[in-house]
Amino acid sequence: MFLSDLIASAGERLTPTERLLAEAVLADPTLLAFGTVSDLASRIGTSRPSVVRFATKLGFQGYTDLQKRIREVMSGRLARPSERIRQLEGVVEPARAAVEAAVAKAFTSLDHDRLALLADPIARAGNVWVLSGETSQAGARVLHSGMTMIRPGVHWIEEHSSARDLSGAAPGDTAVVFDFARYRRHSVAAARALAERGVAIVAITDGPLSPLAALTETWCEIEVPGIGPFDSSAPAVVVAELLVAQVASQLQEQARERIDRTEAMWKSTQTFHDSGD
Repeated sequence: MFLSDLIASAGERLTPTERLLAEAVLADPTLLAFGTVSDLASRIGTSRPSVVRFATKLGFQGYTDLQKRIREVMSGRLARPSERIRQLEGVVEPARAAVEAAVAKAFTSLDHDRLALLADPIARAGNVWVLSGETSQAGARVLHSGMTMIRPGVHWIEEHSSARDLSGAAPGDTAVVFDFARYRRHSVAAARALAERGVAIVAITDGPLSPLAALTETWCEIEVPGIGPFDSSAPAVVVAELLVAQVASQLQEQARERIDRTEAMWKSTQTFHDSGD
């Protein structure tokens, strides 16, 4: 599904030769995962440069980059939690190294211009709809909580009530969708339906082969390392916090006024325990 969605998004831009390549790798993804450029070119009866151009047209820096991603999808990132447990040899140090690297990569990839590009449709939206897969909810919850503090019209979407809740979504709205492999069918289907209705999609996902990346040009790739049997939420939380901060920066006075009103309501309703009482 990952590869087919990606190829579909580039479909009209593919040359006849590239369409042959697409048909071949869709029929047998192992051609990409384990074959060389020469192997694939020979299989199709084309040239090595044609194979490289095919990879770049799918959004990768080259064939090696595409092959690496295919291998990740076919192996480690899709491994079941029970299988990961069998591979554990210590927890703290491998987890520390993996999370530190993933968080550092998130900061590197989200420079000011990229972060502003992701935040702009959220700041301008009439309504903001927040959707998430099962394993990506930590980042999505942080985004939802922070956004409700700085702007109105922010909605958390539950799978069981999504059709009813999203029925009011319209052009001018923005949906922020968090999901990583293995992608939740609901989050992808809901994002696709919203995109078809003219809702802007901001996707927080794990690479160009994600079916969410195929729906929008406004997406963020983050690395999701495994911590024991499960994926780490830390990089997604970092990205969510950066997005909230950037949207607050763009909204300026509107965000400050909303925070002040919320603080006043908390005080009048004695929401928090005062240690002096």
